Amino acid sequence: MAVKDSASAHAKRLRKKDASSSSSIPKLLNNPKGTMALALLFIDSLLVSIIIAYVPYTKIDWDAYMSQVSGFLGGERDYKNLKGDTGPLVYPAGFLYIYSAIQYVTGGLVFPAQILFGILYIVNLGIVLLIYLQTDVLPWWGLSLICLSKRVHSIFVLRLFNDCFAMTLLHAAMASILYQRWHLGLIIFSAAVSIKMNVLLFAPPLFILMLKGMNISGVISALASAALVQIVLGLPFLISYPIEYISQAFNLGRVFIHFWSVNFKFIPEPIFVSKEFAVSLLIAHLVLLAAFAHYKWCKHEGGLFNFLSSRIKSCLSTSSSSWPKTLKKECKLWFFHEFYERTPSSLGTKFWWK
Repeated sequence: MAVKDSASAHAKRLRKKDASSSSSIPKLLNNPKGTMALALLFIDSLLVSIIIAYVPYTKIDWDAYMSQVSGFLGGERDYKNLKGDTGPLVYPAGFLYIYSAIQYVTGGLVFPAQILFGILYIVNLGIVLLIYLQTDVLPWWGLSLICLSKRVHSIFVLRLFNDCFAMTLLHAAMASILYQRWHLGLIIFSAAVSIKMNVLLFAPPLFILMLKGMNISGVISALASAALVQIVLGLPFLISYPIEYISQAFNLGRVFIHFWSVNFKFIPEPIFVSKEFAVSLLIAHLVLLAAFAHYKWCKHEGGLFNFLSSRIKSCLSTSSSSWPKTLKKECKLWFFHEFYERTPSSLGTKFWWK
């Protein structure tokens, strides 16, 4: 009898779950924002297909990526010997794994790679739209602004930059954290860092969120999970040539080419490449982060210092983008999808068109 009642209850739960899932689509369609998001995904899919078919591919880094991947697949583990026509490899190990898979699938050819990146663009767009639907910070018509940047389309399907994978994973990490999947979010975040170190620019506000949303043991275990991802992905290089790997993949002192700068092109090149200018930008960046943390992120807790003090006391009782020097064209992808949340419409319109 108990078995029969249990089976009946289980069947009832299944019917309830099926009814709930079957009603989710009409519910989504009745929501103007949900309907708008689905329409944007469909329209942008068509637009991406047209761009791939008719707009010429822009040759910048693809050949260098393939050369670096070929060296890795050929057995080279010394990062200083993994080079392309743009110079030595400067991205962590996750980059090599991703582009090795792409080379295997596409044979190193550009056109099939563009199709893969087109799919990636739609996946990224879907995640970003999901984030904006969940946070409800844009009107339904504002969602269309996310799809209107010609530069973002170009970065994905015409230039095939590794920024595309890094930012898609970052947005996936943000979506996971929205659903309180902190450890999964930190693992995905670490995977994004393994493709391009620039993702660490998002670490300070993420750390504040972790301190707000988790206890100290949870923060430590989540950070340990993220560190483990880096160790596992970099293991072939850490075993063979650890110093070369760390110094190349996580090089904080690299001097960038003045020609490729966008935000500081007005600065004379001798000043741009100087150590003093780099240090001044770093200091300005840290000061700006501290100001945001104190007056914005921790405003309701009485400021950054009161917040940190309360967290330290709690622990004891229980036991950042205005200043990056290297802002280039593809760097727009790092800020574009987060730009509209607090930006006046006129400024936002000017930003997406460029």
